[in-house]
Amino acid sequence: MNTPSKKQTFVLLHGGRHGGWAWRSVADRLRAEGHEVHTPTLTGLGDRAHLAAPDVGLDTHVRDLVAVFEFEDLTDVVLVMHSYGGMVGSGAMEEIGDRVRSLVYLDAVMPRSGESILDLQPAGRADRIRQTVEKEGDGWLVPASDASYWGITDPADLAWANPRITAQPFKTYTDRLGQVTRAWETPTVFILCLNPEGESHIDSTRALERGANDPHFELQTLVAAHDAMVTHTEEVAHMLVAAAERDITASIS
Repeated sequence: MNTPSKKQTFVLLHGGRHGGWAWRSVADRLRAEGHEVHTPTLTGLGDRAHLAAPDVGLDTHVRDLVAVFEFEDLTDVVLVMHSYGGMVGSGAMEEIGDRVRSLVYLDAVMPRSGESILDLQPAGRADRIRQTVEKEGDGWLVPASDASYWGITDPADLAWANPRITAQPFKTYTDRLGQVTRAWETPTVFILCLNPEGESHIDSTRALERGANDPHFELQTLVAAHDAMVTHTEEVAHMLVAAAERDITASIS
C-alpha cells in the first residue's frame, strides 16, 4: 500500500532583482497538494521595492529571512533558495539551522564564509556589474534586467515577469558573509539548471565537488532556464516535493 506524502513546510526564497512573486505558480501547486508554503520578499525588491536604499545590504536580507522563521514560528522546514537567495539562506542558517531539516539550492550560489556574491561571478561579470551600477544605477543600484536575461522566452511569461523585476541595492552584492558552517552541514539537494540555449548563471564547480564527497548532498539536473520556477513550474514543484521526501527516507534509514 502506498503511503501518502507527508505534508511539508516550504520556504521559497527568490533570487536577485526578483521577489516572492517569482514563486507564485510553484507555490500554488505545492499548496494544492496540501503543503504549507511561504514566499517572502527581501527588503528593497518586488513589492518591497519602495524600501530600497543605499544601506540595504546582505545582512538586511539575512535578517528578513530569519524574521520570517521567528514570526511565523516555522520549524521542520525545507528551505529552497534560488540564485542570489543562496547567499541569504546560507547566511541565515547560522541562526535558523535548528528550524531547517533540509536545503534545496535551485541553480543557486553556494557561498563559503567571507565571500560576496561578486566573488562568485564568472570571469568578467563582476566588472560589468560594477560598471553598470556606476552608469545606470547612480552608484548604488544594480539596474533591473529584462526577464530574457534569466532565460525566459515565452511572451506571456515575459509580459508577466518584466514589470515585477526591480533594481537591487548594490551593497547586497558587495557585502561578505560571516560563518556559513551550518549550511554546509545540512542535508542538501542542488538542482542545476542546464540551459543549452543560454549562458550559465551559476558556477557548478562546488556542487559537483560536494556531490562527489558528501553523502548528505545530492546533485540533480533540470534542462531549463535559470528562472526554472517560472518556465518549468510543474517540474520544479515535483522536484521540491521529491527532495523533501528524500530527506525523510534518509532520516528513517
